Amino acid sequence: MFKAFVGSSTNSDPKAAGKEAAAAVKAADLKAAFVYASCDYNIPDVLAAIGEVLTGVPLFGNTSFTGVITPAGYIGGDKPFVGILAFADPDLTVGVAAEAKDGCSISKGEALAKAALGAAGKDCPPDYFYMAASPAEEEKYLEGITKVIGRKPFFGGSAADNSIEGKWLLYADGKCFADGCVAAFFWGGPKMANLFTGAYRETEDFGVITKLGGERVLAEIDGVPATEKYAKWRNLDKEAVTGGNLLVTTITSPLGIKDRLGKLIAIRHPMGGNPDGSMNIGNVLSEKTVVIRMEATVDELIGSTGETLKALIAKLPGKPAAFHLVHCGGRRAGIGDRIGEVAEQLKAAAGDVPFLCEFTFGEYGFERDGENTCGGLMLSFTAFYA
Repeated sequence: MFKAFVGSSTNSDPKAAGKEAAAAVKAADLKAAFVYASCDYNIPDVLAAIGEVLTGVPLFGNTSFTGVITPAGYIGGDKPFVGILAFADPDLTVGVAAEAKDGCSISKGEALAKAALGAAGKDCPPDYFYMAASPAEEEKYLEGITKVIGRKPFFGGSAADNSIEGKWLLYADGKCFADGCVAAFFWGGPKMANLFTGAYRETEDFGVITKLGGERVLAEIDGVPATEKYAKWRNLDKEAVTGGNLLVTTITSPLGIKDRLGKLIAIRHPMGGNPDGSMNIGNVLSEKTVVIRMEATVDELIGSTGETLKALIAKLPGKPAAFHLVHCGGRRAGIGDRIGEVAEQLKAAAGDVPFLCEFTFGEYGFERDGENTCGGLMLSFTAFYA
């Protein structure tokens, strides 16, 4: 029988924090532990301490932006933190692997998939999988994994730090690094369902990507420099779309691209405005496709968390037993000191079901009949059920 456990700590000592969080989830038949921690800790010390308590249990995850949310509320803020979501199930098999960036990221994704299969002693694709990567080449790692196992549902997010300085870390299989990818493959045990959404509203502002300056550089929309086009849509001055100002400007009004079925709008977060009028974007784009300006108020960003979790529960054929919630760090920054309201939304929607919410710099999920997708400023809410 599947059971989930949640533990956390804000102890200033990394080893004590790891032991406290691990003690709260220790149980028989533990097969996996998602671990999300503060980049202010010495992460190897945290993991070592957790490993002393959860002997032989695969540990995997990444640093989270400013905190985590559990049934106990929002944990972190001005304190270092660690949160654990652990799974126990005699029928569950989990294969975990990690690959640091070195050369072709697609090839690294292939190596990662083969290592995860080997760790589980399996020669067949998993039922679903989890992925975490550095915020740079997520789509390429995913492509490599898919080459090995085919298209299997996935969920997860990109590592984050507290200040967008590259202090994030990924960890799994005894490894810890800033640039690369980790994965956990799941067979048997609970079933999984994912709801992947930006929960933004479409506007009537849209245009064709007519020029890219690279996979993640939007140069022109309808033949017009991208920042100029965006500023005109919103009647903004040049300062609002220059440099890092663009990242903040677009939290409540980013860009979106529709999938081929029109069921999913993957949000594309402009990260910075360049002198030539181009935008650095958090995910891959393609020329001759349409970008749509999206909108949401801060109130809507907060309310969408509870609404999304309720919608996920509504589409399940059975009662949920655990939730793994990925919430964009950019959204969290836009919500600011109202983050406690998000915690209350999630607690009310989850009821007595264990959950853990991390804050990422990229989110991954899928829609039925659509492909696995990476986005930004999104929610990737995952339920586990019998």
